[in-house]
Amino acid sequence: MLTLTLFLLLITTGAAVAQVLEAGVGAGVNRISNRTLEEPVVLKDGWRLNLFRFTLNPYPHFGFEAGYSYVRTNWDVGDGQTFGTATHQGHGTALAYLVSEGSRVRPFVAGGVQFSNFIFPGYSVSSGGGSTKLGVNYGGGVKVRVAEHFLIRFDFRQYLSPKPDFGLSATGPQGWLRMNEISTGFSYCL
Repeated sequence: MLTLTLFLLLITTGAAVAQVLEAGVGAGVNRISNRTLEEPVVLKDGWRLNLFRFTLNPYPHFGFEAGYSYVRTNWDVGDGQTFGTATHQGHGTALAYLVSEGSRVRPFVAGGVQFSNFIFPGYSVSSGGGSTKLGVNYGGGVKVRVAEHFLIRFDFRQYLSPKPDFGLSATGPQGWLRMNEISTGFSYCL
């Protein structure tokens, strides 16, 4: 095991000099399409906190990103009754930049995999009551370097996953949920 670790360290050390690492946070809105879970439950639009986004750009036009977001929404169950709920999202995404590293403004397209852990109202992620679904994400955005080690970013992403199943009906939810992120963020980069 030690030999493998040393080998991987040696082959990546030379490439690490050229890589750019970004660590950031952000916030925005969460717009939902195909929002009916099971009659009469409808997910409402909400907000999101991108608690971290780590990006590694090993190539001039390509990078990789991992992130975690907390999304807050409401269940509308009819008759004016709503119940607060959360979704925890994690993603692994490839980024393709339209201009090379070193440019002040870098538009990009993104695509990858993600999970969404939907929490039943009144429960927390640690108390169970969640429904985890795997899906895909895609979108794009732009990063703008505002200082040598700081950048701001604007993202539009769509997260697609099967709808969560909480056993509210015999047939279960139908179709895929589309959660649209419109956000801005701030990153420190090396």
